Amino acid sequence: MAPRFWTGYLRLSLVTCPVALQPATSESDKVRFHTLNRSTGERVVSRYVDAVTGKPVNDDDEVKGYAVSDDKFVLFEDEELAAVGLESTRTIDIDMFVDQETIPWIYYDSSYFMTPDDPVGEEAFAVIREAMRATSTVGISRVVLNRRERAVMLQPRGKGIIAWTLRFGDEVRKPAIYFGDIGKAPDDPSLSKLADNLVAQKSTHWSAEFMKDPIQEHLLKLINSKKSRSAKRGAAPGRPQKVVSIFDALKKSLQEEERKQR
Repeated sequence: MAPRFWTGYLRLSLVTCPVALQPATSESDKVRFHTLNRSTGERVVSRYVDAVTGKPVNDDDEVKGYAVSDDKFVLFEDEELAAVGLESTRTIDIDMFVDQETIPWIYYDSSYFMTPDDPVGEEAFAVIREAMRATSTVGISRVVLNRRERAVMLQPRGKGIIAWTLRFGDEVRKPAIYFGDIGKAPDDPSLSKLADNLVAQKSTHWSAEFMKDPIQEHLLKLINSKKSRSAKRGAAPGRPQKVVSIFDALKKSLQEEERKQR
């Protein structure tokens, strides 16, 4: 069974069913680096320190604060923050249904797979899903994720539902601020025809293959190459004899590739 990021209830009027959310995307396969001590090869550990005394702060002494001025803060305990928005912490109560086309794409934030969390609730889950599909609408509700209440759009997809968290209005910038001064396209039929022809030539069907990360692939090759060289030198597993700047090595590798293409 896939790990569950959030569990609670989906409710439409008197119809309720237990559901689970799992993130629809993942970055767990991305290459990530640790910060090491160059002279020892050991990992560097981050710690919170007092900005004035410079001394480390124990976990029990850490508290969240909201700045009301440059040097004054209002303090909040974890229990106080956890109590905010209790009504929507475990229940996604559908408030309304709208045409999905009326929601600008720029409001879309993060996507989650919503599935029934109990076989008994599958029928109720299917009833809500099919009601949206039959009316070509999406549900709008609210949910608390990571201690923050978010608006969420529910979209039927196959046997499940895609839950999109939506950005709040004050998070979305006005495009006119950035696009307003851009001039109009030149009124030249020959240029328009040329551009149309280029678009037609390059038009194709969408494929996830377009979204491969070439830097990720190059880093993996570089890492495997370094692992092989380290093994040949008889280095102890997991403990390199010398810490090498992988960014310098990557830069040299890219320069070499550019020379080959000239």
